[in-house]
Amino acid sequence: MLIHLAQNSGGGAAAAGGALVFVIYIAIIVLVIAGMWKTFVKAGQPGWGCIVPIYNLYLLCKIAGRPWWWLILMFIPIVSLVIAIILSIDIAKSFGKGIGFALGLIFLAPIFYCILGFGSAQYQGPAAS
Repeated sequence: MLIHLAQNSGGGAAAAGGALVFVIYIAIIVLVIAGMWKTFVKAGQPGWGCIVPIYNLYLLCKIAGRPWWWLILMFIPIVSLVIAIILSIDIAKSFGKGIGFALGLIFLAPIFYCILGFGSAQYQGPAAS
C-alpha cells in the first residue's frame, strides 16, 4: 500500500505541469494573433482577416501588392515556398523594412509579425505594385 501511494504521488505534479504548458501555449497563440491583427489593421485591412484561413493569404497578397491569383500558387507544394518568401520580402518592404527584416519574417514569422504590429513601423503602401 505504501509503495502504491508513492508511485501515484507524481501524477498531480505532472497534471499541473501539463496545465502550465497549455496556458503558456494559449498565451503565445493569442500574442501572435494580436500581432498579426495589428499588422493587418496598420495596412488598412480588416484585422479579423488574419484568423480566417485562405482569406489571410489573400490579404497578405494585397498588403504586399501582389495579384489575387498568387493565392492559387500557395496551393502548389514547392511553388508555395517560393511565393511565401517573395511575399515576406514584399511585406517587409511595404512597411519600410529591409532584407534583414524579411529574413526574420521568413524564419521567425510569429515574432516578426508581432514586431510589425506592436512596433513603430508604418505601412507605406504595397511594395510590389
